[in-house]
Amino acid sequence: MFNNLSDRATKNFAKKLRRAMAKQEKHLWYDFLQKHRCKWYKQKPIGKYITDFYCGHVKLIVEQDGSQHYEDKHAKYDERRTAYFNDLGITVIRFPNNAIDKNFNSVCDEIEKVVSALELIMKT
Repeated sequence: MFNNLSDRATKNFAKKLRRAMAKQEKHLWYDFLQKHRCKWYKQKPIGKYITDFYCGHVKLIVEQDGSQHYEDKHAKYDERRTAYFNDLGITVIRFPNNAIDKNFNSVCDEIEKVVSALELIMKT
């Protein structure tokens, strides 16, 4: 649905990112999202941004944040990204990398809760 919002350079960069995923991204992808009951995309371009993980079924983005995301400059950039996605009707949830490392099952449970809640909203 959102492919036509992204230019060729963004799409090509997303392909490169898919081949160079961080350890925590690989863990979340291969051990949960790839096998999830809903279809997920990794490094999905939407407009000029590239999401970590996107589920079109419920219009949900999961972002994994490394330490750089907590610097003022990057936090403001993340706020603009989130606002852009929200304007498109997409929900964004974020997890720090250390949550993936230390509380993987809790992260997976939280993602599943959000997916289920969004599915309920879609039915009404």
